[in-house]
Amino acid sequence: MKNMKLSIISFTENGILLSEKIAKLPHEAECAIYTKCGAYCKEGRTVEFVTESIGEWAKEQFEERNALLFIGACGIAVRAIAPHITDKLHDSPVLVMDENGQYVIPLLSGHVGGANELAVSIAEKIGAESVITTATDINNKFAIDLFAKKNGLTIVNKDGIAKVSSKILAGKSIAISIELGHLEKEIKLPKEIKLTEYPPVQRVDVVITSEDREFETAILLRPKEYVIGVGCRKEKEVEKIEDFIISNLQKAGISLVQLFGMASIDVKKDEPGFLGFSRKEKIPFITYTAEELMCVEGDFHKSEFVREKVGVDNVCERAAIKMCEPEGKLIYEKHAEDGMTIAIAKRDWRVSFDE
Repeated sequence: MKNMKLSIISFTENGILLSEKIAKLPHEAECAIYTKCGAYCKEGRTVEFVTESIGEWAKEQFEERNALLFIGACGIAVRAIAPHITDKLHDSPVLVMDENGQYVIPLLSGHVGGANELAVSIAEKIGAESVITTATDINNKFAIDLFAKKNGLTIVNKDGIAKVSSKILAGKSIAISIELGHLEKEIKLPKEIKLTEYPPVQRVDVVITSEDREFETAILLRPKEYVIGVGCRKEKEVEKIEDFIISNLQKAGISLVQLFGMASIDVKKDEPGFLGFSRKEKIPFITYTAEELMCVEGDFHKSEFVREKVGVDNVCERAAIKMCEPEGKLIYEKHAEDGMTIAIAKRDWRVSFDE
């Protein structure tokens, strides 16, 4: 849920009060409160009245890749989001809550988008009950899409998720083949998992590899191998930051789906351009203190001017390597343009089955 923005919309005065209560909770998601109940948008409240239709509001939220929480009837939420749904790998997480605060129901993007996790978190903090309906969750079974998310893996063929999940729910095991050298040494396998040789000599359920080759498999998972380290002048234009990042990724021959994350120094943790790009592309954004970055070992492009300003002689290169821990390699050195900097590192990815 890091760097997630949660947009809460309500329709009654009780809904507004509950929205404000949720927004004050100690969680990582940044909250924005909206309502269609204009009579209760009183002075002193940070509640925005929605003038357009709920469907138009939902469309805007989906385009910004925000999480949505409807405080009201499920039917309202379903009708609002229906025209904007694409697939489980790209949809925004959507939740519904009754205005009495008794139940939190994740409707959409439970695993990849984090709706289930967010529902449980909110419910625990306000004394509500999370209503999880995902089959693998309620049956306490291994979920391949959640596993991929936790391990920084891209699902190449999303149609295979249902096939693998159906097999697991039927009580059968699935065969997984992992590229050599990329499995954590000390692991405890879920009972549904059977590891097989790599490369597989016959069809398997799941293949995890960075190699560009064909496999007979239901699901192909590729690691998100790259981290971008970034820096910029304060409040740099959002559009310029996005163009700068994408342009340098293209120069390096790296696509957005290959990004594991982006990193910077902690003074940039609220930088609008970085937060906006992170949310839009669903790429985790992590920041580190100057002391943490100075402890990163390597040969970097150092700047005394930068050190005087923020306490570290190089932000982008050190941040990229730091996020790759325990081991990373700088593959695209510092590039600077118009008050922005970027560097790219390649991480030594590993697969774990830990909860």
